[in-house]
Amino acid sequence: MPTNVSITTSYAGEFAGKYISAALLSAATIENGGIEVKPNIKFKEVIKKIATDDLLKDGTCDFDPTSAVTLTERIIQPEEFQVNLQLCKKDFRSDWEAISMGMSAFDTLPPSFADFLVAHVAAKVAEKNEKNIWQGVNANAGEFDGFTTLLAADTEVVDVVGTTIDATNVIAELGKVIDALPDTIYGKEDLGIYIPANVERAYIRAQAALGYKNLYHDGKTDLDFEGLKLIPTPGMPANKIVAAQKSNLFFGTGLLSDTNQVKVIDMADIDGSQNVRVVMRMTASVQYGLGSEVVLYS
Repeated sequence: MPTNVSITTSYAGEFAGKYISAALLSAATIENGGIEVKPNIKFKEVIKKIATDDLLKDGTCDFDPTSAVTLTERIIQPEEFQVNLQLCKKDFRSDWEAISMGMSAFDTLPPSFADFLVAHVAAKVAEKNEKNIWQGVNANAGEFDGFTTLLAADTEVVDVVGTTIDATNVIAELGKVIDALPDTIYGKEDLGIYIPANVERAYIRAQAALGYKNLYHDGKTDLDFEGLKLIPTPGMPANKIVAAQKSNLFFGTGLLSDTNQVKVIDMADIDGSQNVRVVMRMTASVQYGLGSEVVLYS
């Protein structure tokens, strides 16, 4: 069954304009280097965790292996996802790009529409992927368990009870996150505080209210709080915050290029139909290493 296509048209000759898509979220967490990307996972990969007790002991004349080393593991197993669309070229013959399809009965999709469709599909998948990374739920179609879902189920994670965040309380609430950080990771170079869009807006407004010039939007400085980097993550649910090291958060996939590849297949030479199929396939999932070194504000 073909994908339902609704075209509102006022065809009056050759189309001279451009298709304009609404602004779409990109997979900002990945593109901005917010988490570790683990490509080339065909099935699953084991993430080893190591924990030790106090290693430094009083000196003696003998070798005394009294320290304890505990190895545990987490599994990152990318799930398979796909995009399947089917368009009938006949639907476009009365549209304002009909001439660009060619005069033959064996015509093609309008080139500019095909280009737009490819870019649009890739952007929509990036938007969904960004949301999945932070708030996905595996039970939902087209989703894998995101970080907030996984972290909420882990008793080792440091939990902070939150509230609705606005410009009047954002500084105090971010302070709670920093206060909850384990000493073992506080001050680490790759430590960051991942914030959703509403917290980002509230913090910038609070800074403006305090009279500080905002250099963040000028591209002159990164967003930070008390020396710790604030990492805007548009896919995170409102009023949630995650503090962790980048090296403790992982995105797993097969070929990373799969998430950027959209195939447009004209079926005329395959089954004689007038259909055009749009196909995209990829694998994706997220995982973290040490739950005891992650703070979840929710």
